Amino acid sequence: MIVNNNAIGVLPLKVIIPITDWKESFNIRPWMVRLDPNNENRLVKISAADTFQIRSVAESRLTKKVGLINEDNLVLLEKALTIVLKIR
Repeated sequence: MIVNNNAIGVLPLKVIIPITDWKESFNIRPWMVRLDPNNENRLVKISAADTFQIRSVAESRLTKKVGLINEDNLVLLEKALTIVLKIR
């Protein structure tokens, strides 16, 4: 999942949050955001965005857009990133 601010990007990089399979043990981990499949995100199974593993990747490694995350999930991702990065 791409989460960077394009307005500040001068390098050919994107900041991403990796998505993995959902496991019930993630319920107690505040940095794991549950993503339920829907028509908008086009996920095929319940997944998790792992905000503890944010990283930058070269734009050339990104081959296709899969879907979009809804506003409710964006709010949860923001909260998880705030915890991981200790920015508030």
